[in-house]
Amino acid sequence: MNLHTRKEIFDILTTPSSNRQELYSRADAVRKENMGDEIPLRGIIEFTNICSNDCIYCGIRASNSKVARYKITDEEILEVARKMPKWQQWTVVLQSGEADSKAENLRIGNLIERIKKETGLAVTLSVGNRSKDVFAFWRNCGADRYLMRFETSDKELFEKIHPDCTLKERLECLDNLREAGYQVGSGFMIGIPGETIETLADNINLCSTYDLDMIGIGPFIPHEETPLAGQKNIYDDDKDMFFAAVSALRIFNPLAHIPATTAFDAVFPNTGRDLALQRGANVFMANNTPEKYRDAYLIYPNKPFVDETGDEYANALINHMKELGRSVATGYAHSKKCY
Repeated sequence: MNLHTRKEIFDILTTPSSNRQELYSRADAVRKENMGDEIPLRGIIEFTNICSNDCIYCGIRASNSKVARYKITDEEILEVARKMPKWQQWTVVLQSGEADSKAENLRIGNLIERIKKETGLAVTLSVGNRSKDVFAFWRNCGADRYLMRFETSDKELFEKIHPDCTLKERLECLDNLREAGYQVGSGFMIGIPGETIETLADNINLCSTYDLDMIGIGPFIPHEETPLAGQKNIYDDDKDMFFAAVSALRIFNPLAHIPATTAFDAVFPNTGRDLALQRGANVFMANNTPEKYRDAYLIYPNKPFVDETGDEYANALINHMKELGRSVATGYAHSKKCY
């Protein structure tokens, strides 16, 4: 642990509320200098909510019997992926619960190959822990990137909220992904019960230590069908801390891609993602899951924009980026700057 860096991060996170606008402006300047004004649009397809894990904060945890489980067919996924280039979305993010089986791993490999052959899109996977061999198999099938959040750098807190995994195992997966040749993304929740502001500083420092290509973060939002039902985010009385974390991430990870995720809009309706883009974030994640499945992929409650879909939404999104004074990226590359 780089204690000097940790202190610098801590000092930024504890910036007085009256000075946070200065922090946001600093982070936005770092973003502009290193990433430019182009916003890469990423299209997420949540292709199954089947999960074998029982993470105590997650709405699709295995023990939640009230979830209507689903698995989208390959053809439905390809139908969406084929449309993405005209929506100026050049990366498809295949996200799911963790359902590790030989059949599912082979299916994902086949799906990657078809997407690459039929669309040319970059493929990002976010499907949880797998073995080193499976990561290598998917990479050979054409997967470009992998997103696996560590959620917290606190070993004891990690194992409390993830009864099926250890922090050591999760970090070993990140190492294996890098070794296999992926661009690697990770990140964390902000404000889960048991976290301290020192933990948050350590989370940001861990991201810097791993020199991540993408860092996805978002506030903890309690789900009523989990053991953390009724718990509060520890920053509920200072929700701008969520944006202070985004700004700190940008300052200490100037070349990482930082997405504005839907969880920010869940806390700040209709403005959260826009504010994140003005305070250090530079990537916009659009939900491309077929509409009929979206209500069943509620990792947290009251997930916004479950009805955003199709050409009309895509065009509105592109125009909205222009209203923010930004342009939409027109393609992708395998460089760190084009995650």
